[in-house]
Amino acid sequence: MTPANLTPEFMAADKKFKAATSPQDRLAALEEMLSTIPKHKGTEKMQADIKRRIARLRSETQKRRGAARGKPFYHVDKEGAGQLVLVGAPNSGKSALLRALSNAEPEVAGYPFTTRAPLPGMMAYENVQIQLVDLPPVDAELSEGWLYGIIRTADAVLLVVDLADDDILARTDEVLRLLAAANIELRAGPAGSRRPEEGPQIKPALVVAAKLDARGAGERLAIFREYTGDRLPVLPVSAEAGTGLDALREAGFRLLDVIRVYSKPPGRKADLTAPFILDRGATVLDAAEAVHKEFAQKLRYARLWNRISQGLMVGRDHLLEDGDILEIHA
Repeated sequence: MTPANLTPEFMAADKKFKAATSPQDRLAALEEMLSTIPKHKGTEKMQADIKRRIARLRSETQKRRGAARGKPFYHVDKEGAGQLVLVGAPNSGKSALLRALSNAEPEVAGYPFTTRAPLPGMMAYENVQIQLVDLPPVDAELSEGWLYGIIRTADAVLLVVDLADDDILARTDEVLRLLAAANIELRAGPAGSRRPEEGPQIKPALVVAAKLDARGAGERLAIFREYTGDRLPVLPVSAEAGTGLDALREAGFRLLDVIRVYSKPPGRKADLTAPFILDRGATVLDAAEAVHKEFAQKLRYARLWNRISQGLMVGRDHLLEDGDILEIHA
């Protein structure tokens, strides 16, 4: 053993790094070194050096990828009913959740920093699709500015915490501290994401307590709920067992604070498979514009169908609710 008590696994990863001929192989070897290095005072400088090399190599690799595609590597076009970003500390279980909830196939491994760039996937909830984006972990030494930029522009945040981690409270504190330093504040409920004139940018959020199937998860969940209080709602799930995933789909949709409105052509049935997605608080006029701008310009009135009304005549300023069926008369 060396004075730093380096393990055979670390030495093997170091050998891979020295033999690597491509940036991708060097990056993979460095990440393996970081995950296998003994964590004690004698290796603190080595850990910091490895993290710096990872950050530098990752940045260089991603810049080359972005240049080849013509867009920044971290750019994600929004799709579906809204965009939810998965935010958390290293190895919190974000990628496993993305894989369980969507059509995406992220790399899932037992070591941190597996996710190096944003990875989107589409999550189905009833008859709509919601975009989930798995982000690199929030980390004091490795997180770059663009990561916080994506969080700021997202519609809402799923803060993923690890119920298998005895340090769950400290890690959550660190993530929230780094978000606050980036002028981002997470709040309960669909509070909207508009930036106030002063102060931090408010993002609607909920906590996804992952790895509910882990040993001791129940006890950690109880402690975490006490720590969180009423600051943020906590939803326990297990990507491995599938526990709580349906509840998470619904909670994610509610967090977006949008409604589904269906168009019904006069004299025909409504198509209930393809709703128009509108912000809560939308009016008949907003719905008409979503269907076609010409409809909004010529709108005279509309008829409304829902659980209470059947063909009720409504004006352009009538507020709509989720599930309303609208027959527009221009």
